[in-house]
Amino acid sequence: MLDALKVVTTVVVGVMVGVEFSVAFVINRILDALPGDSGQLGRAHGGRMLGAVMPVWYITSLILVGVWAVAGRHHDGTGAVVTAGALLALSVIMSILLLVPINNRGKTWTPDNRPADWKQQMNRWDRFHYVRVAVIIAAFALLAAALV
Repeated sequence: MLDALKVVTTVVVGVMVGVEFSVAFVINRILDALPGDSGQLGRAHGGRMLGAVMPVWYITSLILVGVWAVAGRHHDGTGAVVTAGALLALSVIMSILLLVPINNRGKTWTPDNRPADWKQQMNRWDRFHYVRVAVIIAAFALLAAALV
């Protein structure tokens, strides 16, 4: 049963990492290259859509890692799993304190009501998101290493 938990947890976290990596390095670059207001409208829609899904995914990942750490506490790799859990907890804290406030503003913007500094706010979100992606990649790498 522990082996199944390890695989499911690693896959759930790995797919989450893939989504967040794609947002950072593919989707937002595509949106930023669109003409006119299309990019801003796309970011607002993405903020609404992913803003509803990702909190559940982050918390589920953290819970799964916590269960793995407890269930496998007497097995090799527990230190890596606990460290991965700490990194995922850090990513949740970063999200709540840094990214969610910007996202909550941005998802309501239209070309008619967006603030003059909307691009600077999106750039700030991007910078925080790059750091968060690095944190969750490190967590994923630790989980993958703990599988061995």
